[in-house]
Amino acid sequence: MIDILFVGVGLFALFAGIWRAVRARRTGAGAGLAVSLIALGAAFCFLANRAQQVESELYPSLGRLLSNLATMVAAYGIGLTVAEISGTRDRGRRTRLVALGVALAVLVVTFFSTSDLPRGVGVFDELYRTHPTLVVYVFTYTVYLGFAVLDIGIVAAVTIRASGGALRAGLALLLLASAFALAYLAGKVVGTLHALQADQPVKTLCRGPFSTLSCTLDVGFPAVSVLLIVVGLTIPAVPGMVAARRDARTLRLLRPLRADLTRRFPEIARIDAAGSSRRERLLAAMSETNDGLILAGVTPELAPPAAARLVRDLPDEPAETEPPTAAAEPFAADVARLRAIARAYRDLEGATAAEATGL
Repeated sequence: MIDILFVGVGLFALFAGIWRAVRARRTGAGAGLAVSLIALGAAFCFLANRAQQVESELYPSLGRLLSNLATMVAAYGIGLTVAEISGTRDRGRRTRLVALGVALAVLVVTFFSTSDLPRGVGVFDELYRTHPTLVVYVFTYTVYLGFAVLDIGIVAAVTIRASGGALRAGLALLLLASAFALAYLAGKVVGTLHALQADQPVKTLCRGPFSTLSCTLDVGFPAVSVLLIVVGLTIPAVPGMVAARRDARTLRLLRPLRADLTRRFPEIARIDAAGSSRRERLLAAMSETNDGLILAGVTPELAPPAAARLVRDLPDEPAETEPPTAAAEPFAADVARLRAIARAYRDLEGATAAEATGL
């Protein structure tokens, strides 16, 4: 059950991170978020019990080290992402990076300085009293994550007041994820102190993520926290995805009408029509189409079907009379109008083709 939970959450985060990485490469934004999600996914995949058993064949408890390092990188990336959302990305950026580097170095040094590490699942409860390096290891890991989680929670709490819609929902989930993460870290501190004070520490193995209070804090809460983080960081991107999908559909819909207008009126073609983003290409296509409609004599008052028929029935040579000037429209209204005309024009083209083939 634990393996299914960890691998499931890990793969979900990995796929979300890969999707964000592809999107970041195309748009030039969101690379930190992609790294965070990929690191979180890797941490949970490394931490699955069966994965740890395989990793321990390379070096005892290697899976625990890899998952902890990935978790710290993910916390750093999430902090940067939330700071970028709030407009405070450059504030304390060098301090965050130095803190991450020091913490990663301490974990690697103390881990490989510790002898007699267990094979299989890397649980260190029995070793804290006899191996001080592991105490430094877990202390560094807990303190770094604690400050990172507090930083994320504080920035999210401050930003949520001035946000709305999908961004506000995402930040609310990040706040909830921070609460689960702090509960996990508090449980880790208490568990470590208990292991240091016990005469005979016992290795604690969980049968399920919520089977006991200790397992809930050590296994269940981290999984819930990561799931909330992934969803919270993904939700703000949903409106942009919807807008991008609509832009792509509008571009496809405009293509026949735009091609006919640019053929009849070559002067409307933009030199820089191929923009770097889909929105820029859409704006260029709309501008060309609007110019062509004006030259064709289409006025804003003309219904879309009538405008489509007018464009279809245009003579090969444009009229020499000056066409009426169309008033500027808001972007959304302009998109709706052009989509309606383009749809009507496409239907007319289809009807004409059907008549020509005798269908």
